[in-house]
Amino acid sequence: MLEPVSAAHRLQAPREMGFQRLLRETGRRDATTCPLRPQADSVKRARDVTRSTLREWGLAELGDDAALVVSELVTNAVRYTRYSARRFDDHPITLMLLRLAPHVLLAVSDPSDEAPTPKEPDFISEHGRGLYIVETYSERWGWDALEEGGKAVWALFATGR
Repeated sequence: MLEPVSAAHRLQAPREMGFQRLLRETGRRDATTCPLRPQADSVKRARDVTRSTLREWGLAELGDDAALVVSELVTNAVRYTRYSARRFDDHPITLMLLRLAPHVLLAVSDPSDEAPTPKEPDFISEHGRGLYIVETYSERWGWDALEEGGKAVWALFATGR
């Protein structure tokens, strides 16, 4: 029987490989990447890619929670890309899903170096709830600076398998 592995240990793999390298790799069966434009309709595209990837991996039960989290992460990426000093063409927004059984890592990279900062949620306002939602629906979340600038904000989901 395999020993259980902590979420923190699972995150070491993408960190040691580097999110930058993972974002550039294609053709992996355990990963999906999707470049996104800094516009509002990218949020729907990201949700659709997330749900379809999880279905392909036999993890459709994670679809709603993961789609909600990816909506928040992509919305933030689109918002902060507008204020980034870097050109979007050099540092696009990218959605990545990585299967690290028994977890799925969902990450959204963007060209902004600004660290995501949780705010006290205001349930009346349109803003301020994003990272609260990410924290509530994922097992763990965080962010990492990318080697070439920008950041990847990630959320980890337990699959139970």
